[in-house]
Formats: sequence, structure tokens, C-alpha cells
Amino acid sequence: MSDQAALIEAHIPGLRRFACALLRGDLERADDLVQDSLERALARWHHVRTKDDLRGWLFTILYNRFLTDRNRRERHGAHEALTDVVAVKLPGVEGGQESALALRDMLRAFAALPTEQKSVLLLIGVEDLSYEEAARVLGVPIGTVMSRLSRGRERLRHFVDKGVSGDSNSRHGNAALRRIK
Repeated sequence: MSDQAALIEAHIPGLRRFACALLRGDLERADDLVQDSLERALARWHHVRTKDDLRGWLFTILYNRFLTDRNRRERHGAHEALTDVVAVKLPGVEGGQESALALRDMLRAFAALPTEQKSVLLLIGVEDLSYEEAARVLGVPIGTVMSRLSRGRERLRHFVDKGVSGDSNSRHGNAALRRIK
């Protein structure tokens, strides 16, 4: 294995998580997006300034490929609804209904977020990128990252408190929401 491939390999799980979330759980398309992004990274290896910048550079390539593919689909009329919910296997542990419902509510709320807010929440909350790194990946100012993060968290709170479908009996998501703060 080349040095380049070895350095990149450590970042594949994070890239897969990010791609899967951007593509609403479509694992096949997510794997294709990651593979395409990695091929582009290897072909453009000479653009890497330092090894410290590698993670952000890889996420930037993946996000730009995602945007390009999404724009191409929209131009060709294949619009996806924001309300599409990822099919998730809920925990099969007896007595875990409360946490399973909280997880379901949180995933539904997250799936309903606009891509821009979802991307910021994923990069900062899941992939643990700094605001500055997330701004570089997304190609936006740091203030925009902070604004999208704030609006995304607020929308999640609203969805979880009211329920994605407007059900006011959905109390389960509050604990799950606190985990992403």
C-alpha cells in the first residue's frame, strides 16, 4: 500500500458516515460517493499542502462531489423530498422503547433538516471538526457555519419538541438532542 493510501485510509469511516448522512442513509450511493472522492484525492495528491490539512481536504472533496451530484440530479428533475426519512433499525432490547422512540424522533428530525444545516451538524457534532475546519470544508465563512449550526440545533429542538409530524406527544427526543450540543 502506498503512503498516500495509508494516510487516506484512516479517514474512510468518517467520510462514509458523512456521505451516508448526506445521502439520507443510501449506503450504496454513499459508498460510490466516498470511492469517487478518494479517487479524486489520489489523483490530486500533489495539491495537499500538509498532512495536517488532509482530513479537511478529503471532506471538502466529498462535500463538493455531493453538491455537484445533487445539482446534476436537480437539473434532470430528480428531486428528493426533505421529509424522506432514513429507515433505521431500532434497538431490539426489551424495555428500551423510550430510547428507541427518542432515537427515531431524532433521526426523523435530522432527516428533515436542510442539507446546509445537516452538513454543519455532522461535521461539528459527529466528525468533531472545528468551526474553522467546517467552514473550509463547506466553502463558507465561519459566521455562516455558526449560524447554520445554531439554526440546525433550533430546528431539531422544534421538531423533537413538537414531533416531526406535528405530534405534540413526542417528548422522547430531548435527551437525544442534548447529546449533540
